Amino acid sequence: MDASKIKTFVDAKWDSEIVPQLVEYIRIPNKSPMFDADWVKNGHMDRAVALMEAWAKAQDVPGMQLEVVRLEGRTPLIFLDIPAANGGSNDDCVLLYGHLDKQPEMTGWDEGKGPWLPVLEGDRLYGRGGADDGYAIFGSLTAIMALQAQGAAHARCVVLIEACEESGSYDLPAYVDHLADRIGRPSLVVCLDSGCGNYDQLWCTTSLRGLAGGNLTVKVLEEGVHSGDASGIVPSSFRIIRQLLSRIEDEKTGKVLVDGLHVEIPAERLAQAAKVADVLGDEVYDKFPFLPGMTPMNPDLTELVLNRTWRPALSITGVDGIPPLASAGNVLRPFTSLKLSLRLPPTLDGKRGGELLQDILLRDPPNGAQVSLHLEKASTGWNAPALAPWLENAIDAASREFFGKPAMYMGEGGTIPFMGMLGEKFPGAQFMITGVLGPHSNAHGPNEFLHIPMGKGVTACVARVIAEHQAASRRGETAGVAAVAGGEQHGEHGCC
Repeated sequence: MDASKIKTFVDAKWDSEIVPQLVEYIRIPNKSPMFDADWVKNGHMDRAVALMEAWAKAQDVPGMQLEVVRLEGRTPLIFLDIPAANGGSNDDCVLLYGHLDKQPEMTGWDEGKGPWLPVLEGDRLYGRGGADDGYAIFGSLTAIMALQAQGAAHARCVVLIEACEESGSYDLPAYVDHLADRIGRPSLVVCLDSGCGNYDQLWCTTSLRGLAGGNLTVKVLEEGVHSGDASGIVPSSFRIIRQLLSRIEDEKTGKVLVDGLHVEIPAERLAQAAKVADVLGDEVYDKFPFLPGMTPMNPDLTELVLNRTWRPALSITGVDGIPPLASAGNVLRPFTSLKLSLRLPPTLDGKRGGELLQDILLRDPPNGAQVSLHLEKASTGWNAPALAPWLENAIDAASREFFGKPAMYMGEGGTIPFMGMLGEKFPGAQFMITGVLGPHSNAHGPNEFLHIPMGKGVTACVARVIAEHQAASRRGETAGVAAVAGGEQHGEHGCC
């Protein structure tokens, strides 16, 4: 495999086709079903699928089978099956994964930018979904085509692009079971939906946190009453919900107080965190848009990395029952509702995390208030298996070839439900989890952008790893993949 030819092919494809396709994709408001209950009627998801389907069909990939699979009542899934080429093995398989659904708009976009308004500024393409995760199908197929263009061997490849990852991937287990025979037994899984610590080298994800969350509501009255008349007699729903949150979290430090929500952090992940802190330095926290004078939660950079990747953390991501300032009267409100997002350590069972959350919040409500918790998510995280020597060498070589620096490894704070599912279903598989979401790219928030050179570099690295996978397969180093029988029951999955 000629690395310079890979780079030339990938760069040209990105400049001439992928960036223009992503510009059109960003224009489509195909929000995930959790954020668009009328997604079928609105048709935006079908538009996004059609755009990607048309591009993929136009590519010159001998023998490729493409199907948009639609199970009744579920979001669609794009399925690509690409036979081995140039002497590669059809008995082995590489599975490449991404998603095409998007997070909602969010406020705070800079003037001239918006979620559905693609803006190209230098190396950055702004707009919702380009980096999370619209580029995945384009990058996956381009990596394979780059190998074929120079006659390099690769094993059979399967590409799955789902449409409800941002809602928790609840449709994906049904598709994986439905397509089990056609997917086969992948010995390598490549996921292009993760992050990077900088844009200077290839980053691979070693763990993902789980997620438990839902809507916590405290009701104290049948209707709102005059605050001057009732305050001091009627407990405030806001104060009671604040008390309940203090059962979970120390409001001074942010530390989660429930012992059962913590796990012992593996020694190798402690060492990894220290190395990440050493390489990134202040970039560990500088990538976030802190206000002037704000400081991170801990001055120790290694502790910050561990907080983000291996420790539980509570966020409040939504509120109801509180009117906006412009229309707020002197009223003691009847209820307060909060959307809770509790990140869980990678190895903590998500169902257990949800049960603990419910037990602690619903037990002995203060003043006899009516407390309810509608649990929407209870997802287990993921801790990567040890890298096979061939994969570790391939990843590092790819990073040095296409970035000029060694590869780095770190955990991520988010959740990709597919990884845990695949880890269970294919316990012998190796994983390369990578992505383009680096400093200031702000996935899910305002001014989200795709760093185009990082997209090109990641694509080229994936090509290199797929080629090395075939070489390892010939040497018998990818054997031993065991598939769990299809049709099993899958639990709830949390969104990322």
